[in-house]
Amino acid sequence: MKSRLLSSPLLPLLAVLGSVIFLGVGTSWAKHALFPQIGAAGTSAVRVGFSALLLLVLWRPWRGWPGRADLRAIAAYGAALGAMNLAFYLSLRTIPFGLAVAIEFAGPLGLALWGSRRPIDFLWLALALTGLALLLPLGHGVGPLDGAGVLWALTAAVFWALYIGFGQRLGHLPAGRSVALGLSVAALVVVPVGVAQAGVALLSPGVLWVGLGVAALSSAIPISLEMLALQRLPPQAFGILTSMEPAAAALLAWGLLDERLTPGQWLAIGLIMSASIGSAWSARARSAPVEAALPG
Repeated sequence: MKSRLLSSPLLPLLAVLGSVIFLGVGTSWAKHALFPQIGAAGTSAVRVGFSALLLLVLWRPWRGWPGRADLRAIAAYGAALGAMNLAFYLSLRTIPFGLAVAIEFAGPLGLALWGSRRPIDFLWLALALTGLALLLPLGHGVGPLDGAGVLWALTAAVFWALYIGFGQRLGHLPAGRSVALGLSVAALVVVPVGVAQAGVALLSPGVLWVGLGVAALSSAIPISLEMLALQRLPPQAFGILTSMEPAAAALLAWGLLDERLTPGQWLAIGLIMSASIGSAWSARARSAPVEAALPG
């Protein structure tokens, strides 16, 4: 039964779906339970710190220590990961979860479209820019969004793109090892900021227990599920599936946080998701002729 489940073609889809749901539930729980007690920076510190500890125990990266060049790459990757998490949580103070995720998607989407000259990719770019224009507080948006929150979400988008770029340099290392070490570096970036904001409140037993649960739900479990999916899916197919994340985040925030979006904001999310799906589909179509020409 176990081998049949592991070989099922539905497993990668279920893994990505589970990752998106766990991430949304964990983040919603953090915003509801931890923000009032330790603020956004404190919540990010608890989440990233516990996530690093959980993955260090799970993967034990010291069993095969990377070389000096790889350690430098891991440091850059981890710093980008930490800054991305911190900026994203700071955005959640003043803008809805689903909209923050949609804006943050501009990072990987922009990276995917960077340097493209194919006409179809300009369509995806136009869809993404239209969606972002509807959300940004430019005087003609679909709903009033806090400018500082939007700026933090855009900052998270930039660091997400850097995180992907630095992470690609680590493709030759075991994924669990690089993620565990990267999260450890991220904790070194984020935890001091959280301590400066929340102080001894971070040591409250209630905060620590909730923080451990948030770390497991929003980092350790999703990362493990994504690694499982990536082992069985082409990167482009994985990108198409993860494009559901903004809508999933908005739906979970609606149910768990009572964050209700306007029809125009849902339209903006739909445009950004369509751009992400289209970009991943185009990348898959581009790679198909090359793969077909390879000797089998």
